[in-house]
Amino acid sequence: MTENKYLTVTDLNYYITQKFKNDPYLHKVFLEGELSNFRYRRNSHQYFSLKDEKSKINVVMFRSYFDKVKFKPEEGMKVYVVGYVSVYGPQGSYQFYAEKMEPAGLGALYEQLKQLQAKLAKEGLFDPEHKRSLPRFPDRIAVVTSASGAVIHDIMVTANRRFPHAEIDLYPAQVQGDTAAESLVHAMQQIAAQGDKYDVMIIGRGGGSLEDLWPFNEEEVVRQVYSMPMPVISSVGHETDTTLCDLVADARAATPTAAAEYATPNLTDELAGIHQLQSRLLASMQAIIRVRRDQLKRIENSVIMREPTRLYDQQIQQVDLLNQRLQNGMQNKLDRYQQNYRLLQQRLISASPVQSVKQMKQQRLFLSKRLTANMQHYLKNQRNRFTQIVQQLDDYSLLKTLERGFVYTTNDQGKTISSTRQIKPKDQLNLHFKDGQVTATVIKVEGKYNAN
Repeated sequence: MTENKYLTVTDLNYYITQKFKNDPYLHKVFLEGELSNFRYRRNSHQYFSLKDEKSKINVVMFRSYFDKVKFKPEEGMKVYVVGYVSVYGPQGSYQFYAEKMEPAGLGALYEQLKQLQAKLAKEGLFDPEHKRSLPRFPDRIAVVTSASGAVIHDIMVTANRRFPHAEIDLYPAQVQGDTAAESLVHAMQQIAAQGDKYDVMIIGRGGGSLEDLWPFNEEEVVRQVYSMPMPVISSVGHETDTTLCDLVADARAATPTAAAEYATPNLTDELAGIHQLQSRLLASMQAIIRVRRDQLKRIENSVIMREPTRLYDQQIQQVDLLNQRLQNGMQNKLDRYQQNYRLLQQRLISASPVQSVKQMKQQRLFLSKRLTANMQHYLKNQRNRFTQIVQQLDDYSLLKTLERGFVYTTNDQGKTISSTRQIKPKDQLNLHFKDGQVTATVIKVEGKYNAN
């Protein structure tokens, strides 16, 4: 029973884990330290260490929390981390589970700003070719800023003084604090939902520290400014302050007053320009009228207008010249046609078919005579050949053989007997003479069977 006092390793790790969970000081811990052994794992959990001058602790940050980090952690960077401490049972080691992480100190903010600026610049959000020109005579202007600040007041005063025709609509938003970025994006989304209602938009706030102006460096705010359907003027902070909104906007103004000046024309200057253009137009029209009047006078006093018939003298002479050239050309062409006709007529006479017909008749007569002679010669040869063949047939005729005393024998079926082997005693044979036939009965057969 002494074995009951021994714990398993799993039981011990479980006990220690419960101790960590039940300790209220370890449920939410705020740590400051330097990143160590940090190797970024894409689309995965992050494992690294936090250290100071004397100690370090292992840290794990799950993907769901790391995706909310708004800067790029790097090796050696000082950070603030919020999370809890617990035990990893399979290895029996305790570690820190991070839920939030942000850079430590103002230098970290500048580093975060630098990283985000490089990222957006690589995507082309700050490229000059994306900048749109501002409308010269806007009808409606949307302003995104704080409703209680001096920015909207300066814009309204300047715009009404320069161009009272323009209607200015305020879309209030928080310009400082943790929720400022979300408020700015919401206000701009409201403006974008209006379609082409607004000709230009102004976004801005007064001066402040980097932390105060930080909402205008948030990535979602910068991207929303880039996607606005109308040109955007950014007026954030003082002239020495530069935010990412200033870089992505179509125009940047050092102050709200300057933003209103960019967005609106100076009505007094425009009216003066119109009056100047009117004067120039009137002077140009008067000058053109004087020039045309002088031209008309010169035409009225010209010789052609006094004696208009002289206008056609050269044309009449030209017509006569062309008429003569036409007659000469037609006569030359007719002469060529007549000459060609005579040449063709001579060629036709020389190529008359009468002579050819006469020659063909003589050739036909000659060929006819040759054909008759050849046919007679052919018939003579065939007749001689026929006589020779008849003579040969007569020489080889069976009747001739019978006349010399030979007889040929057949049996009662009429088959010729050529050997004694074909007959036997008492067979009826037919003996054929030259002048008749005799039927005989075979009495005896004697054959020479050894004969070939």
